[in-house]
Amino acid sequence: MHPIPNLTKPFHGLLLLLFWLNSSLLTAQQIPTIELPTTDGNTSTLKSGDDRRLHVVTFLGVDCPLAKQYGPKLQALSDAYESKGVTFLGINSNLQDSMAELKSYVEKSGIRFPVAKDYDQKGANLFDARRTPEVFVLDRELHVRYRGRIDDQFMPGIAKSAPTSQDLKNAIDALLADRPVAIPMTEAVGCLIGRPKSKSEVADVTYCNQIAKVFQNNCVECHRRGEIGPFAMTEYDELIGWGDMILEVVDQGRMPPWHATDNHLPLKNARSMPQADRDLLHRWVELGMPYGDVAELPKQIEYPSSWRLPREPDLVIAMRDRPFQIPTEGAVEYQYFVVDPGLTEDRWVSAAQVIPGNAAVVHHVIVFIRPPDGAEFRGASWLTAYVPGQRSLLFPEGMARKIPAGSKLVFQMHYTPNGHPEEDITRVGLLFTEESKVKEEVFTLIGIDQEFEIPPHAKEHFVEAKVRWLPKGGKLLAVAPHMHVRGKSFELFSKAKGKSTSLLEVPHYDFNWQHTYELSQPIELDSIDSLEFKVAFDNSTENPVNPNPNEYVYWGDQTWEEMAVTFFEVSTPKVSVDEKRPNTKSSEVANDLNDRSSDAKEKERFADDFLKRLDRNRDGFVSFGESPIVIQRYSFWRFDTNRDDRIDRQELLDSRK
Repeated sequence: MHPIPNLTKPFHGLLLLLFWLNSSLLTAQQIPTIELPTTDGNTSTLKSGDDRRLHVVTFLGVDCPLAKQYGPKLQALSDAYESKGVTFLGINSNLQDSMAELKSYVEKSGIRFPVAKDYDQKGANLFDARRTPEVFVLDRELHVRYRGRIDDQFMPGIAKSAPTSQDLKNAIDALLADRPVAIPMTEAVGCLIGRPKSKSEVADVTYCNQIAKVFQNNCVECHRRGEIGPFAMTEYDELIGWGDMILEVVDQGRMPPWHATDNHLPLKNARSMPQADRDLLHRWVELGMPYGDVAELPKQIEYPSSWRLPREPDLVIAMRDRPFQIPTEGAVEYQYFVVDPGLTEDRWVSAAQVIPGNAAVVHHVIVFIRPPDGAEFRGASWLTAYVPGQRSLLFPEGMARKIPAGSKLVFQMHYTPNGHPEEDITRVGLLFTEESKVKEEVFTLIGIDQEFEIPPHAKEHFVEAKVRWLPKGGKLLAVAPHMHVRGKSFELFSKAKGKSTSLLEVPHYDFNWQHTYELSQPIELDSIDSLEFKVAFDNSTENPVNPNPNEYVYWGDQTWEEMAVTFFEVSTPKVSVDEKRPNTKSSEVANDLNDRSSDAKEKERFADDFLKRLDRNRDGFVSFGESPIVIQRYSFWRFDTNRDDRIDRQELLDSRK
């Protein structure tokens, strides 16, 4: 018997009343006997009065990312409760999922409990199931005692390191102990179950005539075989069960993935879907997703290889010669792999692309250049990077990045376990151009603040930083902000003659979709005095991916720490070495390596300032441990020429040659 809710506050009372009514109806719901074919060739029968105390029924989808992540967790729960009289059953009701595809999903997920195919969607209709994964706990008489999510670890675009609410487990434990379930209904999240659509006799919008082209223009780049999209959008048969889900992610702005506002500088690689295309999608689904006349079907886009480069790479380099093994769960520390590409002469890179060997577990990759001692090199050591959804950066004609002869490449790998044992060999492909064709050299500048402290429960904590210097005659080509899971927003400003102008705004920064924002028209850096940015962090409980809102948060590599850094792709005339250097604070000292002044006094000023800011124990050296992470990562090896893990004044003076 449920207590009568307190209705002292009208709106809050209404919500409680609705929940109370839903809970009462839930307890009264009884599922009739169901018999469905399973992937092992048998039949599974769900009926009342058997010797099992509880039945756990989960609706699953072959291509749904959350169903993939929760498959192994469901099997672990099945193993834990089997001896206690709890049986598990999976049901797939998606139109688009064949029995063969379901068998493959079951095998890859390591699921051993029965999984059935619900061909006519009788099961989904009896349970009124809406999403995958959605779970139902039934008692011996098939009364529904709990329905909703498994836990709160995974949600669309969100992956916590561990759940904070074990909803399914709590429900099972309560029922086995003959207690009422404290929260008998939660909201299931995941993919909508693909249900059939009633076809309209009027078909002014069809797949062949308009929609295939909409998908080609907005979706197929990632949603095709072998790419990061969870399902392919190149064939009609794959799409018939995804109509409502496609509308949901488009209407919510989750797809296509893009997070910058459109009222600032025009961006070359913007991914926004035109409103006309959105309207066509809505009309198509409303009409029942008709196929149309095959004669009107556009030719499929041909992708000659997995490389999104103008041609096959001139050089492909793997991070190592054997796979790295990713565990099934837990946090994986950043992995670093150093590779010698065997370059015996300076090479100029006009384009580069990273291809993860296993996109399911590679969160991001950064490839750095480690030049040999004494090599002429400008900017930070950045070569290229990969994050899901980011396109390769192709330099305009006449622009290229230099890799000095004898350089090594360093792969920084960030892996995120997905519940399965996985392995990876990531590669980078390079396109070279002749030095005689290079008119402008491309390199990377850094704006950074490492000295912030985010207090506990801060909903909007701001950090500001700037680029320490701007090269004379330079152009700004692209901007790549970087924070971790507490990152909330980003805004870039230019300042000129005391006036501040907002250039780029990312109001809803998303750690899972980090973009390099390419400017349609490069900015002449001589026209401005400085580039500055402002970021906000959300360390409150309202941030669903916050690892711990009770902690102070500082700079660090790992996702539970934070970063406030922005990478700027710039170019300068290849013959130009003059630079201007505004004042900076100590956290931006990494950019000092770009200052190539040959003036003796300037060298001494640089060395003295470096030691003053970073030699904390005043022993005349800057040790590896004393230096900021950005120095450790990008430039310590360039100063520490004798490789004794500390930098002295003479090494600093020598670095300015």
